[in-house]
Amino acid sequence: MYQNDPMKVLTGEVRLSYCNLTTPRAAQQGGEPKYSVTLLIPKTDTATKADIDAAINAAAQEALTKVWNGARPPIMAIPVWDGDGVRKSGVPFGDECKGHWVITASTKNKPQVVGIDNINCELAPSDIYSGMYGRVTIRFFGYSNSGNKGVGCGLGNVLKTRDGEPLSGQASAASDFAGIGASPVAAPAAPVPGTPYTGHAGAIPTNTPPWNGGNGINPITGQPM
Repeated sequence: MYQNDPMKVLTGEVRLSYCNLTTPRAAQQGGEPKYSVTLLIPKTDTATKADIDAAINAAAQEALTKVWNGARPPIMAIPVWDGDGVRKSGVPFGDECKGHWVITASTKNKPQVVGIDNINCELAPSDIYSGMYGRVTIRFFGYSNSGNKGVGCGLGNVLKTRDGEPLSGQASAASDFAGIGASPVAAPAAPVPGTPYTGHAGAIPTNTPPWNGGNGINPITGQPM
């Protein structure tokens, strides 16, 4: 329960994946575009998991009379997945999901994404990415859609707590071309007049005045040097 709402949860620190927080995206072609994010909740965070379980039960209890006509579905779909297992499709979750509970939350309304240093100012889109860490408000609800009954997860707002390694799946140019292209090197420092002559190019002998034209005449005074 969060803010006296038994179906609402404020998570502990989680890692965010599949961030669609600045632009809505349809889950499938022809579907309704929504803002969404997948939360990777450490299994060590037992407090958040307990809050989620309680909120799911509260949502199911409300749906029993408001959505399911008094009959709780024998197999109730819930949005919590084991990151050490497989997805609904049967494909194993990625390595970043290991040791986590996985939940995807979505909403039609644009969520606010703020930083922990200033909760009154929304972050720039460039500061929002898959792989960052944050705390998120989510709210569970019961649904019945085309014969499918269960509990879904609605997305509230996001508080970014810290940066993390991006989960974009895209390698950097430096790693793609390592060993092929050259990296910039620092240019040699310009010689300073009066530096002892060492015989290498660019050094200025200390026994040669910088104005010496090579004819033994000082070009300023006109007198022999």
